[in-house]
Amino acid sequence: MKRITLFMGHYGSGKTNIAINYAHLLRGSDKEVTIADLDIVNPYFRMKDSQEEMLREGIDVIALPFANSSVDLPALPSQAYSLVQNRSRYAVLDIGGDDRGALALGRFTPYILEENDFDVFFVANFYRPLTTTAADALEVMREIERAGGLPFTGIINNSNLGAETTAETVLRTEERCSELSELSGLPIVYTTIQEDLAEALSDKIPNLLPLRLQHRIFDL
Repeated sequence: MKRITLFMGHYGSGKTNIAINYAHLLRGSDKEVTIADLDIVNPYFRMKDSQEEMLREGIDVIALPFANSSVDLPALPSQAYSLVQNRSRYAVLDIGGDDRGALALGRFTPYILEENDFDVFFVANFYRPLTTTAADALEVMREIERAGGLPFTGIINNSNLGAETTAETVLRTEERCSELSELSGLPIVYTTIQEDLAEALSDKIPNLLPLRLQHRIFDL
């Protein structure tokens, strides 16, 4: 686990829920953790919805100032700079969808590259209209890399159909995710599944990451 972990992907791929679960995972390993919602693109799914729970567990939260309001201002909170300045804490970053959201990362990129202790995970949902194939997902991945200035280091298969997701839903996308891995040269670091379905896939998929759904998060 690197000190800085960034979750990026196409709009609606499920980055926020994964970032929150990953922060809990780090905290469960006695790491000092700060999680930041830097998604200036999507006004509907906000990390702030789970803020109280994370604070109770000792996870510091940096949320956009207008989350959970009718205002959607593309501005980052000033305390976000602590993510790259305070190297004593692990940082988890939820970055906005596609290349537009990745542009917000630009001001932090030089510091992240200088420290060189980071992972950037591409969150893929092959049930989303613009990433239904490995080739389409690769195109989105390259657009995000160009905009944000950071190379991806791994892939997370977060393919789901929301409340209609089954174990078979996830299994059907394994081949496409493997193809994306081959095309990009990047490993599949996790395949996600909601907690109550994890047992059904435990002996079928390696590096399975069970997810606890967050309040008001409508996609995995």
